[in-house]
Amino acid sequence: MALGDEAVSWMVSRGNTEQWGSRPWSETPARLERVRSILAEGDLWAAELDGEVVGVLIVSDQPDPHIPPADEPEVYVRLLLSSRRHAGMKIGSQLLDKAVEVARERGVSLVRVDCFRGEDGELVGYYERNGFEKSGTFMVKEWPGQVLSRRI
Repeated sequence: MALGDEAVSWMVSRGNTEQWGSRPWSETPARLERVRSILAEGDLWAAELDGEVVGVLIVSDQPDPHIPPADEPEVYVRLLLSSRRHAGMKIGSQLLDKAVEVARERGVSLVRVDCFRGEDGELVGYYERNGFEKSGTFMVKEWPGQVLSRRI
C-alpha cells in the first residue's frame, strides 16, 4: 500500500488525478479491498533494495473482471508498482521481465497488462518500450483503459 500511496502522491504532484484520484491508497477502503482481492487471486513478487521493498508485481492467469479473457492461456499482470524514489533503476522493467519468466515457466506464450490510457499516453508508452503492443481499449465509468500484449 505504501508504494500505491507514493505513486498517488507523485501523480498528484504532476497534476494527474484522473488515474487513481488524489487520496492515498491506504486511506481508500475500496482500493484496500481491490488490492486484497488481487492478492488473493494472483502470485506476488517483490523487488527489494537494501532490504526495502521498492516494487511489486502480481500476476494471475486471468485479467480483471472488466477485461475479456484471452482465447488462450495467459499470464496477466494484475498489479505493477515501483518506487518513484528509485526512478530510473528499471525496477518496473525487471518485474515485467519476471512476468515473462513466469509465463515461460508455465508454458504460456502470452503476457497481458492493462493500464490508464490518459491523454499523454505516458504509461502506454512505458509498456510499449517494454515489449508490449496495444491490443484493445476499454472504459470503466469515466476511466479510459488500454490493454497491451506481449508474445514470448
